[in-house]
Amino acid sequence: SGSGSGSGSGGGASSGGGKTKKSKEATVWRDGASSKKLSKAAAASLDRSKESTEDLEALQLKEYQDKYLPESGEAAEWDESESDLELLSDSDDDGEAVKGGGAGEAKGWFEKTAVGSFLAGVTGNKVLDAEELKPVLENLRMQLVSKNVASEIADEMCASVKASLEGQRLASFTRTKTAVVAALKEAVLRVLTPRKSTDLLHQVRSNKGNKKPYVCAFVGINGVGKSTSLAKVCYYLKEHGVKVMVAACDTFRSGAVEQLRSHAKCLGVPLFEKGYLKDPGEVAKMAIAEATALQYDCVLIDTAGRMQNNDKLMRELAKLVQVNKPDMLLFVGEALVGNDGIDQLSMFNKALATYLPSGAAQGVDGIILTKFDTIDDKVGATLSMSYKTGQPVVFVGTGQKYTHLKKLNVNAVIKALFS
Repeated sequence: SGSGSGSGSGGGASSGGGKTKKSKEATVWRDGASSKKLSKAAAASLDRSKESTEDLEALQLKEYQDKYLPESGEAAEWDESESDLELLSDSDDDGEAVKGGGAGEAKGWFEKTAVGSFLAGVTGNKVLDAEELKPVLENLRMQLVSKNVASEIADEMCASVKASLEGQRLASFTRTKTAVVAALKEAVLRVLTPRKSTDLLHQVRSNKGNKKPYVCAFVGINGVGKSTSLAKVCYYLKEHGVKVMVAACDTFRSGAVEQLRSHAKCLGVPLFEKGYLKDPGEVAKMAIAEATALQYDCVLIDTAGRMQNNDKLMRELAKLVQVNKPDMLLFVGEALVGNDGIDQLSMFNKALATYLPSGAAQGVDGIILTKFDTIDDKVGATLSMSYKTGQPVVFVGTGQKYTHLKKLNVNAVIKALFS
Protein backbone atom coordinates (compact mmCIF):
# COMPACT_ATOMS: atom_id res chain seq x y z
CA SER A 1 0.00 0.00 0.00
CA GLY A 2 1.48 3.35 -1.02
CA SER A 3 1.47 6.57 1.00
CA GLY A 4 0.67 10.00 -0.43
CA SER A 5 -0.90 10.84 -3.76
CA GLY A 6 1.80 10.75 -6.42
CA SER A 7 0.85 10.92 -10.08
CA GLY A 8 1.56 7.41 -11.30
CA SER A 9 0.48 5.86 -14.55
CA GLY A 10 -2.78 4.79 -13.03
CA GLY A 11 -3.73 8.18 -11.63
CA GLY A 12 -3.23 8.99 -7.91
CA ALA A 13 -1.75 6.27 -5.67
CA SER A 14 -4.11 4.88 -3.02
CA SER A 15 -2.97 4.97 0.61
CA GLY A 16 -5.46 2.25 1.72
CA GLY A 17 -8.08 2.57 4.48
CA GLY A 18 -11.03 2.73 2.06
CA LYS A 19 -10.20 6.17 0.72
CA THR A 20 -11.68 7.10 -2.62
CA LYS A 21 -9.22 6.82 -5.54
CA LYS A 22 -8.41 10.25 -6.95
CA SER A 23 -8.90 10.43 -10.69
CA LYS A 24 -6.39 12.22 -12.95
CA GLU A 25 -7.54 15.60 -14.24
CA ALA A 26 -7.47 16.02 -17.99
CA THR A 27 -5.30 18.79 -19.42
CA VAL A 28 -7.39 21.57 -20.91
CA TRP A 29 -5.85 22.80 -24.18
CA ARG A 30 -6.62 26.42 -25.02
CA ASP A 31 -6.42 27.56 -28.62
CA GLY A 32 -7.43 31.15 -28.03
CA ALA A 33 -11.14 30.63 -28.65
CA SER A 34 -11.98 30.87 -24.95
CA SER A 35 -12.52 34.34 -23.51
CA LYS A 36 -11.30 33.21 -20.11
CA LYS A 37 -7.76 34.44 -19.44
CA LEU A 38 -5.19 31.81 -18.41
CA SER A 39 -3.43 32.56 -15.12
CA LYS A 40 0.40 32.71 -14.95
CA ALA A 41 0.47 29.65 -12.68
CA ALA A 42 -1.69 27.66 -15.10
CA ALA A 43 0.45 28.74 -18.05
CA ALA A 44 3.64 27.73 -16.21
CA SER A 45 2.16 24.32 -15.40
CA LEU A 46 1.55 23.72 -19.11
CA ASP A 47 5.11 24.70 -20.17
CA ARG A 48 7.06 21.46 -20.61
CA SER A 49 9.91 23.00 -22.66
CA LYS A 50 12.35 23.70 -19.81
CA GLU A 51 11.84 20.30 -18.24
CA SER A 52 12.24 18.45 -21.54
CA THR A 53 15.34 20.47 -22.50
CA GLU A 54 17.03 19.70 -19.18
CA ASP A 55 16.17 16.02 -19.52
CA LEU A 56 17.50 15.95 -23.07
CA GLU A 57 20.78 17.64 -22.08
CA ALA A 58 21.24 15.20 -19.19
CA LEU A 59 20.67 12.23 -21.50
CA GLN A 60 23.07 13.66 -24.06
CA LEU A 61 25.76 14.23 -21.44
CA LYS A 62 25.37 10.65 -20.22
CA GLU A 63 25.66 9.42 -23.83
CA TYR A 64 28.88 11.39 -24.36
CA GLN A 65 30.35 10.20 -21.05
CA ASP A 66 29.69 6.56 -21.93
CA LYS A 67 30.99 7.00 -25.47
CA TYR A 68 34.12 9.09 -24.94
CA LEU A 69 35.37 8.89 -21.35
CA PRO A 70 37.81 6.07 -20.54
CA GLU A 71 36.88 3.13 -18.35
CA SER A 72 38.06 3.20 -14.76
CA GLY A 73 41.75 2.32 -14.65
CA GLU A 74 42.14 2.47 -18.44
CA ALA A 75 45.56 3.83 -19.44
CA ALA A 76 45.74 6.58 -22.02
CA GLU A 77 47.37 5.48 -25.25
CA TRP A 78 49.78 8.42 -25.19
CA ASP A 79 51.32 6.86 -22.06
CA GLU A 80 51.96 3.49 -23.69
CA SER A 81 55.64 2.74 -24.31
CA GLU A 82 56.74 2.05 -27.87
CA SER A 83 59.44 -0.49 -28.68
CA ASP A 84 62.30 0.71 -30.86
CA LEU A 85 62.96 -1.09 -34.11
CA GLU A 86 66.16 -1.79 -35.99
CA LEU A 87 65.42 0.45 -38.95
CA LEU A 88 68.06 -0.72 -41.36
CA SER A 89 68.26 -4.41 -40.54
CA ASP A 90 66.36 -6.86 -42.69
CA SER A 91 66.25 -10.48 -41.61
CA ASP A 92 65.33 -11.54 -45.14
CA ASP A 93 68.36 -9.85 -46.73
CA ASP A 94 71.95 -11.02 -46.75
CA GLY A 95 74.27 -9.53 -44.17
CA GLU A 96 76.51 -6.57 -44.86
CA ALA A 97 80.29 -6.82 -45.16
CA VAL A 98 81.77 -8.17 -41.94
CA LYS A 99 83.11 -5.48 -39.65
CA GLY A 100 85.74 -5.67 -36.94
CA GLY A 101 89.47 -6.37 -36.78
CA GLY A 102 89.95 -10.14 -37.05
CA ALA A 103 86.90 -10.70 -39.25
CA GLY A 104 88.00 -7.92 -41.57
CA GLU A 105 91.43 -9.46 -41.93
CA ALA A 106 89.90 -12.87 -42.71
CA LYS A 107 87.62 -11.27 -45.31
CA GLY A 108 90.58 -9.50 -46.89
CA TRP A 109 92.51 -12.74 -47.15
CA PHE A 110 89.49 -14.54 -48.68
CA GLU A 111 89.02 -11.86 -51.34
CA LYS A 112 92.59 -12.41 -52.52
CA THR A 113 91.88 -16.03 -53.40
CA ALA A 114 90.60 -17.00 -56.87
CA VAL A 115 87.21 -18.07 -55.46
CA GLY A 116 86.97 -14.91 -53.37
CA SER A 117 87.73 -12.68 -56.35
CA PHE A 118 85.07 -14.45 -58.43
CA LEU A 119 82.40 -14.10 -55.71
CA ALA A 120 83.32 -10.46 -55.11
CA GLY A 121 82.67 -9.74 -58.76
CA VAL A 122 79.28 -11.43 -58.60
CA THR A 123 77.91 -10.33 -55.22
CA GLY A 124 79.93 -7.34 -54.08
CA ASN A 125 82.37 -4.55 -54.95
CA LYS A 126 80.32 -3.78 -58.05
CA VAL A 127 79.08 -0.40 -59.21
CA LEU A 128 75.31 0.05 -59.25
CA ASP A 129 73.82 1.16 -62.53
CA ALA A 130 70.33 2.18 -63.63
CA GLU A 131 69.57 -1.16 -65.22
CA GLU A 132 70.29 -3.08 -62.04
CA LEU A 133 68.41 -0.63 -59.81
CA LYS A 134 65.27 -0.44 -61.96
CA PRO A 135 63.56 -3.77 -61.07
CA VAL A 136 64.35 -3.43 -57.35
CA LEU A 137 63.04 0.12 -57.20
CA GLU A 138 59.91 -0.80 -59.17
CA ASN A 139 59.08 -3.56 -56.68
CA LEU A 140 59.60 -1.18 -53.77
CA ARG A 141 57.50 1.51 -55.47
CA MET A 142 54.62 -0.96 -55.80
CA GLN A 143 55.13 -1.94 -52.16
CA LEU A 144 54.78 1.68 -51.03
CA VAL A 145 51.67 2.24 -53.16
CA SER A 146 50.11 -0.94 -51.73
CA LYS A 147 50.63 0.58 -48.26
CA ASN A 148 48.62 3.64 -49.33
CA VAL A 149 51.50 5.97 -50.16
CA ALA A 150 50.32 8.40 -52.85
CA SER A 151 51.65 7.22 -56.22
CA GLU A 152 53.37 10.51 -57.05
CA ILE A 153 55.16 10.45 -53.68
CA ALA A 154 56.31 6.86 -54.20
CA ASP A 155 57.63 7.81 -57.64
CA GLU A 156 59.53 10.82 -56.33
CA MET A 157 61.08 8.95 -53.40
CA CYS A 158 62.24 6.07 -55.58
CA ALA A 159 63.71 8.52 -58.09
CA SER A 160 65.60 10.22 -55.26
CA VAL A 161 67.01 6.89 -54.03
CA LYS A 162 68.01 5.94 -57.59
CA ALA A 163 69.91 9.20 -57.98
CA SER A 164 71.73 8.69 -54.67
CA LEU A 165 72.77 5.07 -55.42
CA GLU A 166 73.54 5.12 -59.13
CA GLY A 167 77.29 4.91 -59.64
CA GLN A 168 77.95 3.87 -56.03
CA ARG A 169 80.10 0.81 -55.30
CA LEU A 170 78.54 -1.92 -53.16
CA ALA A 171 80.38 -3.32 -50.18
CA SER A 172 81.42 -6.96 -50.50
CA PHE A 173 78.65 -9.54 -50.22
CA THR A 174 75.93 -6.86 -50.18
CA ARG A 175 72.87 -7.52 -52.30
CA THR A 176 71.49 -4.74 -54.45
CA LYS A 177 68.09 -5.10 -52.76
CA THR A 178 69.66 -4.68 -49.32
CA ALA A 179 71.35 -1.44 -50.34
CA VAL A 180 68.20 -0.03 -51.98
CA VAL A 181 65.93 -0.93 -49.05
CA ALA A 182 68.38 0.64 -46.60
CA ALA A 183 68.57 3.84 -48.65
CA LEU A 184 64.78 4.05 -49.00
CA LYS A 185 64.28 3.50 -45.27
CA GLU A 186 66.72 6.31 -44.57
CA ALA A 187 64.81 8.55 -46.98
CA VAL A 188 61.47 7.75 -45.29
CA LEU A 189 63.04 8.38 -41.88
CA ARG A 190 64.21 11.83 -42.98
CA VAL A 191 60.71 12.72 -44.21
CA LEU A 192 58.92 11.53 -41.06
CA THR A 193 61.41 12.90 -38.53
CA PRO A 194 60.11 16.34 -37.48
CA ARG A 195 62.32 19.32 -38.22
CA LYS A 196 60.85 21.12 -35.22
CA SER A 197 59.29 20.07 -31.94
CA THR A 198 55.89 18.41 -32.19
CA ASP A 199 55.43 18.36 -28.42
CA LEU A 200 52.25 20.42 -28.07
CA LEU A 201 52.19 20.05 -24.29
CA HIS A 202 55.75 21.43 -24.01
CA GLN A 203 54.88 24.36 -26.26
CA VAL A 204 51.79 25.23 -24.22
CA ARG A 205 53.76 25.07 -20.97
CA SER A 206 56.58 27.15 -22.43
CA ASN A 207 54.05 29.83 -23.39
CA LYS A 208 52.77 30.31 -19.83
CA GLY A 209 55.01 33.34 -19.28
CA ASN A 210 53.25 35.22 -22.08
CA LYS A 211 50.18 37.38 -21.51
CA LYS A 212 48.22 35.68 -24.29
CA PRO A 213 47.23 31.99 -24.07
CA TYR A 214 48.62 29.47 -26.55
CA VAL A 215 46.19 29.24 -29.49
CA CYS A 216 45.72 26.09 -31.56
CA ALA A 217 43.23 26.00 -34.46
CA PHE A 218 41.89 22.82 -36.06
CA VAL A 219 41.10 22.79 -39.79
CA GLY A 220 40.09 20.17 -42.34
CA ILE A 221 37.35 19.03 -44.68
CA ASN A 222 33.90 17.82 -43.61
CA GLY A 223 33.41 14.57 -41.73
CA VAL A 224 36.98 13.58 -40.83
CA GLY A 225 36.56 13.78 -37.04
CA LYS A 226 37.86 17.31 -36.49
CA SER A 227 35.71 18.20 -33.45
CA THR A 228 36.36 14.83 -31.80
CA SER A 229 40.10 15.22 -32.41
CA LEU A 230 39.94 18.65 -30.77
CA ALA A 231 38.15 17.09 -27.80
CA LYS A 232 40.86 14.40 -27.52
CA VAL A 233 43.63 17.02 -27.54
CA CYS A 234 41.67 19.00 -24.94
CA TYR A 235 41.45 15.92 -22.70
CA TYR A 236 45.18 15.24 -23.20
CA LEU A 237 46.13 18.79 -22.18
CA LYS A 238 43.70 18.89 -19.26
CA GLU A 239 45.05 15.59 -17.92
CA HIS A 240 48.49 17.24 -17.85
CA GLY A 241 47.31 20.22 -15.83
CA VAL A 242 46.66 22.71 -18.64
CA LYS A 243 43.78 25.15 -18.22
CA VAL A 244 41.91 24.92 -21.54
CA MET A 245 39.09 26.90 -23.14
CA VAL A 246 37.35 25.72 -26.32
CA ALA A 247 36.08 28.18 -28.92
CA ALA A 248 33.13 27.21 -31.16
CA CYS A 249 34.05 28.93 -34.42
CA ASP A 250 32.18 26.58 -36.72
CA THR A 251 29.28 28.97 -37.18
CA PHE A 252 28.28 27.37 -40.47
CA ARG A 253 27.32 23.71 -39.95
CA SER A 254 24.01 23.05 -38.23
CA GLY A 255 24.57 21.21 -34.95
CA ALA A 256 28.29 22.01 -34.73
CA VAL A 257 27.97 24.25 -31.67
CA GLU A 258 25.73 21.76 -29.87
CA GLN A 259 28.19 18.93 -30.58
CA LEU A 260 31.07 20.95 -29.18
CA ARG A 261 28.97 22.02 -26.19
CA SER A 262 28.34 18.36 -25.35
CA HIS A 263 32.07 17.62 -25.59
CA ALA A 264 32.88 20.63 -23.39
CA LYS A 265 30.41 19.51 -20.70
CA CYS A 266 31.77 15.98 -20.84
CA LEU A 267 35.35 17.29 -20.53
CA GLY A 268 34.49 19.82 -17.84
CA VAL A 269 35.93 22.79 -19.74
CA PRO A 270 34.36 26.13 -20.71
CA LEU A 271 33.05 26.67 -24.22
CA PHE A 272 33.07 30.12 -25.78
CA GLU A 273 30.20 30.32 -28.27
CA LYS A 274 28.20 32.95 -30.12
CA GLY A 275 25.82 30.74 -32.07
CA TYR A 276 25.55 30.58 -35.86
CA LEU A 277 25.98 32.88 -38.86
CA LYS A 278 28.65 34.91 -37.06
CA ASP A 279 32.11 35.85 -38.34
CA PRO A 280 34.30 32.97 -37.08
CA GLY A 281 37.39 35.18 -36.98
CA GLU A 282 35.65 37.63 -34.63
CA VAL A 283 34.29 34.80 -32.45
CA ALA A 284 37.84 33.44 -32.11
CA LYS A 285 39.14 36.92 -31.26
CA MET A 286 36.54 37.33 -28.50
CA ALA A 287 37.30 33.85 -27.15
CA ILE A 288 41.03 34.60 -26.94
CA ALA A 289 40.31 37.93 -25.22
CA GLU A 290 38.12 36.20 -22.62
CA ALA A 291 40.66 33.41 -22.10
CA THR A 292 43.37 36.05 -21.61
CA ALA A 293 41.30 37.92 -19.04
CA LEU A 294 40.53 34.69 -17.16
CA GLN A 295 44.17 33.51 -17.39
CA TYR A 296 43.63 30.33 -19.38
CA ASP A 297 46.73 28.56 -20.68
CA CYS A 298 45.36 27.45 -24.03
CA VAL A 299 42.50 28.08 -26.47
CA LEU A 300 41.48 25.34 -28.89
CA ILE A 301 39.58 26.72 -31.90
CA ASP A 302 37.13 24.54 -33.82
CA THR A 303 36.51 25.70 -37.38
CA ALA A 304 33.96 24.76 -40.01
CA GLY A 305 34.74 21.69 -42.07
CA ARG A 306 35.19 22.92 -45.59
CA MET A 307 36.00 21.45 -48.96
CA GLN A 308 39.32 22.75 -50.16
CA ASN A 309 37.66 24.33 -53.24
CA ASN A 310 35.01 26.30 -51.29
CA ASP A 311 36.21 29.83 -51.95
CA LYS A 312 33.98 31.59 -49.40
CA LEU A 313 34.86 29.33 -46.49
CA MET A 314 38.56 29.31 -47.36
CA ARG A 315 38.53 33.13 -47.29
CA GLU A 316 36.87 32.99 -43.86
CA LEU A 317 39.56 30.60 -42.63
CA ALA A 318 42.30 32.88 -43.95
CA LYS A 319 40.70 35.83 -42.12
CA LEU A 320 40.53 33.82 -38.88
CA VAL A 321 44.24 33.02 -39.19
CA GLN A 322 45.14 36.60 -40.10
CA VAL A 323 43.20 38.16 -37.22
CA ASN A 324 44.17 35.69 -34.51
CA LYS A 325 47.59 34.35 -35.61
CA PRO A 326 47.26 30.89 -33.99
CA ASP A 327 50.46 29.43 -32.58
CA MET A 328 49.65 26.12 -34.24
CA LEU A 329 47.41 25.28 -37.17
CA LEU A 330 46.55 21.58 -37.22
CA PHE A 331 45.11 19.88 -40.30
CA VAL A 332 42.86 16.91 -39.46
CA GLY A 333 42.59 14.19 -42.09
CA GLU A 334 41.80 10.50 -42.32
CA ALA A 335 44.58 7.91 -42.28
CA LEU A 336 42.98 5.90 -45.08
CA VAL A 337 43.54 8.38 -47.88
CA GLY A 338 45.88 8.44 -50.83
CA ASN A 339 46.09 11.16 -53.45
CA ASP A 340 42.85 12.77 -52.19
CA GLY A 341 44.43 13.60 -48.84
CA ILE A 342 47.43 15.17 -50.54
CA ASP A 343 45.16 17.31 -52.71
CA GLN A 344 43.14 18.47 -49.69
CA LEU A 345 46.18 19.46 -47.67
CA SER A 346 47.89 21.15 -50.60
CA MET A 347 44.76 23.16 -51.42
CA PHE A 348 44.43 24.32 -47.81
CA ASN A 349 48.00 25.60 -47.82
CA LYS A 350 47.54 27.16 -51.25
CA ALA A 351 44.34 28.94 -50.19
CA LEU A 352 45.98 30.31 -47.05
CA ALA A 353 48.93 31.55 -49.11
CA THR A 354 46.53 33.13 -51.64
CA TYR A 355 44.13 34.87 -49.26
CA LEU A 356 46.52 35.98 -46.52
CA PRO A 357 48.32 39.29 -47.10
CA SER A 358 51.89 39.19 -48.33
CA GLY A 359 54.24 38.77 -45.38
CA ALA A 360 51.50 37.33 -43.15
CA ALA A 361 51.38 33.89 -44.73
CA GLN A 362 50.87 30.95 -42.38
CA GLY A 363 50.38 27.39 -43.52
CA VAL A 364 49.54 24.15 -41.76
CA ASP A 365 51.98 23.48 -38.89
CA GLY A 366 51.11 19.86 -38.22
CA ILE A 367 48.77 16.99 -39.00
CA ILE A 368 46.37 14.79 -37.03
CA LEU A 369 45.37 11.56 -38.74
CA THR A 370 42.12 9.96 -37.56
CA LYS A 371 41.02 6.31 -37.81
CA PHE A 372 44.61 5.12 -37.54
CA ASP A 373 43.37 1.97 -35.83
CA THR A 374 41.41 0.91 -38.92
CA ILE A 375 44.22 0.80 -41.49
CA ASP A 376 46.31 -2.19 -40.36
CA ASP A 377 49.69 -1.73 -42.09
CA LYS A 378 48.47 0.75 -44.73
CA VAL A 379 50.21 3.68 -43.07
CA GLY A 380 51.20 5.49 -46.26
CA ALA A 381 49.18 8.65 -45.60
CA THR A 382 51.65 9.59 -42.87
CA LEU A 383 54.48 9.57 -45.39
CA SER A 384 52.49 11.24 -48.18
CA MET A 385 51.28 14.20 -46.15
CA SER A 386 54.59 14.86 -44.41
CA TYR A 387 56.49 14.58 -47.70
CA LYS A 388 54.17 17.00 -49.48
CA THR A 389 54.04 19.67 -46.76
CA GLY A 390 57.27 19.16 -44.86
CA GLN A 391 55.13 19.18 -41.71
CA PRO A 392 54.97 16.39 -39.13
CA VAL A 393 52.13 14.15 -38.02
CA VAL A 394 51.61 15.39 -34.46
CA PHE A 395 48.95 12.91 -33.31
CA VAL A 396 47.07 9.89 -34.61
CA GLY A 397 43.57 8.93 -33.48
CA THR A 398 43.33 5.24 -32.58
CA GLY A 399 39.74 4.83 -31.45
CA GLN A 400 36.66 6.61 -30.20
CA LYS A 401 37.49 7.52 -26.59
CA TYR A 402 39.35 10.66 -25.53
CA THR A 403 42.32 8.53 -24.48
CA HIS A 404 42.63 6.97 -27.94
CA LEU A 405 45.20 9.50 -29.09
CA LYS A 406 48.91 8.97 -29.47
CA LYS A 407 52.01 10.48 -30.96
CA LEU A 408 53.22 8.98 -34.21
CA ASN A 409 55.79 6.21 -33.79
CA VAL A 410 58.06 6.77 -36.80
CA ASN A 411 59.84 3.43 -36.34
CA ALA A 412 56.56 1.53 -36.36
CA VAL A 413 55.49 3.29 -39.56
CA ILE A 414 58.73 2.34 -41.31
CA LYS A 415 58.40 -1.26 -40.19
CA ALA A 416 54.81 -1.37 -41.51
CA LEU A 417 55.80 0.17 -44.88
CA PHE A 418 58.49 -2.43 -45.51
CA SER A 419 56.83 -5.48 -43.98
